[in-house]
Amino acid sequence: MNILVVEDEPNVSSFLKKGLEEQLHKVTVAYDGVMGTKLALENDFELVILDIILPQINGLEACRQIKRFKKELPILMLTALGTVADKVQGLENGADDYLTKPFHFEELLARIKALDRRRMTVFPGTVFSVGDLTMDYYAKTVKRNGKIILLTVKEFSLLEVLMFNKNRVLSRAYIAEAVWGINFNRGTNLIDVYINYLRTKIDKGYDHQLIHTIVGMGYMIKE
Repeated sequence: MNILVVEDEPNVSSFLKKGLEEQLHKVTVAYDGVMGTKLALENDFELVILDIILPQINGLEACRQIKRFKKELPILMLTALGTVADKVQGLENGADDYLTKPFHFEELLARIKALDRRRMTVFPGTVFSVGDLTMDYYAKTVKRNGKIILLTVKEFSLLEVLMFNKNRVLSRAYIAEAVWGINFNRGTNLIDVYINYLRTKIDKGYDHQLIHTIVGMGYMIKE
């Protein structure tokens, strides 16, 4: 993969560059948020590994700017900020996964592989549909009965997983891995919270509900 690492600590950035290149990845390093954003927008990277605490602009702002123009570019936040609130803020600002320092390099590699699998599962022109709900994956648009529905990045990712697996019951563990990363803390209620966010935007005001809770098993979307 062609990977951009945005990390201002020289020891960490050199460790990442060396380790990833040993795995045959091509690695470019930026040492501040402004340069990282510029490089991400001007080049064809397949993944951005992004710290939050950076000079110039922080990683949250850099992530927002990158996702504004390249919604399909996966971003993995790698940071020392490890509270649940920090993780939620990172994900809400567009990150596709979140890993805290200190970290095991093997876990980072596993996260990268998981993000690459997700990136490769959907092709240009793909449109998902469930009843009168449609998602244009590449245009990043969602409509129900022709009406545009505005979603956050994580809401879109969650809906994508549900629609890709329509009429199939998905466990909370499966959703956690697919949307938040393989080591997501399954003890939190974040999945339930985001399901409720989607229900408010997708099903509220409609007689026919598309998103269903299967008690003791998980969630599904069906016509």
